[in-house]
Amino acid sequence: PDTMSSFALRSTAIRGYLMRTLRRPGAVVGPRPVLASAVRPAAVAAGSGDKKKLVFLGTPEVAASALEAILDAAEAPDSAFEVHAVVSQPGRPRGRGRSKSGPPPPSPVAEAAMRRGIPEDMVLCPVKANEPDFLQRLRDMEPDLMVTAAYGNFLPQKFLDIPRLGTLNIHPSLLPQFRGAAPVQRCLERGDAVTGVSVAYTVLKMDAGPVLRRVEHELNGDEKHDELLPELFATGAKALVDALPSVWDGTESFDTATPQAEYGDACEAPKTSPEEARMDFIGQNARTLHNKVRGFAGWPGTKAKFEVRKDGSDEGTVVEVKIITTKVVSDSEAGKEAKAANGAVELTKNSMRVPCGGGDWLEVLELQPPGKKAMKAGDYANGMKGSTLIVVSYGDDE
Repeated sequence: PDTMSSFALRSTAIRGYLMRTLRRPGAVVGPRPVLASAVRPAAVAAGSGDKKKLVFLGTPEVAASALEAILDAAEAPDSAFEVHAVVSQPGRPRGRGRSKSGPPPPSPVAEAAMRRGIPEDMVLCPVKANEPDFLQRLRDMEPDLMVTAAYGNFLPQKFLDIPRLGTLNIHPSLLPQFRGAAPVQRCLERGDAVTGVSVAYTVLKMDAGPVLRRVEHELNGDEKHDELLPELFATGAKALVDALPSVWDGTESFDTATPQAEYGDACEAPKTSPEEARMDFIGQNARTLHNKVRGFAGWPGTKAKFEVRKDGSDEGTVVEVKIITTKVVSDSEAGKEAKAANGAVELTKNSMRVPCGGGDWLEVLELQPPGKKAMKAGDYANGMKGSTLIVVSYGDDE
């Protein structure tokens, strides 16, 4: 044909971006500085002897870290496999103005792949995993195993039929709990005492395949989503690497993996939305709100409205602030019952104590006022001297 397919054009564009960036002296790609002369050879060699072929699929930074761990294992002298190719979603604009300054940069996984020496024609970035050209490229590779980690695209049966040994997914929950797009967020929001990570085979139904490895992780009640997620993916990558020898020699497989029903009933983890970020101090207790702050840290975050009244005034101005870090406070710590506060926030030297609907208090330790950077709640409270903060419900002023 006279024209390249859309898949080929996207692959060419991302390879061009990466190679131009890597060729700049002292170029920085992602979190590491890279010199063109210092690019490490990846554990990749098309058709290299009897080594098993693994194809990795992922997109965000947590998946890039998983890829690094798998590449480290593949580079071991006694490794039985190679990372034959890497698949990621196309790059997206990052930061203000990036969409107007040329093509968006590649995903963290694509950057990591190139940084580690994956051949440029083996970094594939289809918009969807059902594109015919993309599927044919995979068939031509004859991979033994696919591994996914936060790839973000639906995998059709035509894809799942390609690898000889199936597709394994690193999922940050104890399956069958929290199947779906937001497992860590929903687990923290629910206030679970234990979470974990699963390495499970991929089937058409989302996150429903049999489990090869399952590692528990106890929670102390203060972890945040954006801090816990990388830790779970690191644990999952290690569990995957530890399981690979048994997968290669056939002692463990799809047929020997544990059906999820043996671990209990399933529950879903739907994607979070900005509308859920609103905090209801009047209708919910402090523990529920604290868990929402933990679970929604990073995205979509949590926000609350307060009315700022000058002392002696019956009216004030409503402000909306982002709530970043909180702590549950008992009545004895607060010094009085929350119900007696009548919606008034207690401003202290180090924090803000907000009365909640359950008769308890939520202590705000860190927040972000409108138009300003994140700050300690005590600093914000010090700026409120001569004023009173009153809790406002969403809808009261709308």
